[in-house]
Amino acid sequence: MPPKRNAKRKASESEDDNAEPTQPKASTSKRSKASSNADDAPTPENAQPTNKVLPTTISFPKKLEGTVRIATWNICGLAAAQKKGFKYYVEAEDPDVLILTETKVNNDPVDPALASRFPHRHWAISDKKTYSGVALLSKVKPLSVTKTLPGHPHPTSVKGRILTAEFDNCYVVGTYVVNAGEKLKTLDAKKEWNTHFEAYIRELDGKKPVIWGGDLNVAPTELDLANPKRNWNKTAGYTEAETSSFARILNPPDRDSDSDSPGSPGKFVDIWRQLHPTDKHYTYFSYRFNCRAKGLGWRIDMFVVSQRISDRVKMCEIRSEIYGASDHCPVVLEIEGGL
Repeated sequence: MPPKRNAKRKASESEDDNAEPTQPKASTSKRSKASSNADDAPTPENAQPTNKVLPTTISFPKKLEGTVRIATWNICGLAAAQKKGFKYYVEAEDPDVLILTETKVNNDPVDPALASRFPHRHWAISDKKTYSGVALLSKVKPLSVTKTLPGHPHPTSVKGRILTAEFDNCYVVGTYVVNAGEKLKTLDAKKEWNTHFEAYIRELDGKKPVIWGGDLNVAPTELDLANPKRNWNKTAGYTEAETSSFARILNPPDRDSDSDSPGSPGKFVDIWRQLHPTDKHYTYFSYRFNCRAKGLGWRIDMFVVSQRISDRVKMCEIRSEIYGASDHCPVVLEIEGGL
């Protein structure tokens, strides 16, 4: 059983500044069971768990036969998360591939528990100390791994934000996408990232199907944040520039209509949203303003998959109970067939 953890939290030092002041409804996951050691009072039918630390007991259904389980989690600093029960989630989830974002590591970590579970570990590390960072930990050996965004004119600025693993049948891309910043001060940098990433993911998709996961730092629609009207074109993650870029990835406007067959490259699917078309369910809750307890969140961590393999995804869930080791919750999918 994990040790007791301090339920008090300081304001997050994450790059995300998306705090909210009013309350929406949110849906609960049907895929996991957990008992919390905090805030056990009854909650409304549509509310998410209000625990402020990881549950004392974590259990998930076994992986569906014939599938690969892939999880993504913004851990807001590996060192900090390891002190708050990080390993208990990893043990319970036991994914075949784990994408970690905002790792904030300065060197490849030496962690015997991760090494024993994932023989293939790759870390994209920023030049800036304790900043950003993406990891891809896998039980399956990739054919190749790259850590760059081709074509971007400032490679140093995106170092530690992207990691691409090529497997036999697909690419897995993990990203910690640039944040548009407080008062949108870095929106131009976000636009530059989006321009080159759109081209990159389209290029990959022309070769093999793509599974893209991580902290994408965009709430695609008004369903994906608590207060859409208040935040529209004012808050990082929910601007016309950001949502339009995401929409173009899903449905490229200049795509040849003759290539609309299910097996052809081109379109992508926000797979959690496809499986949960009307749910208000979030992955990020600011530590400020008691946002978690009030249900004031954003869905900015997700999986996007090539449309031609979307029917192979048998499950995609937000692990709402796994809150406290980070101000983000993990997201997991299971996809039929091998990588």
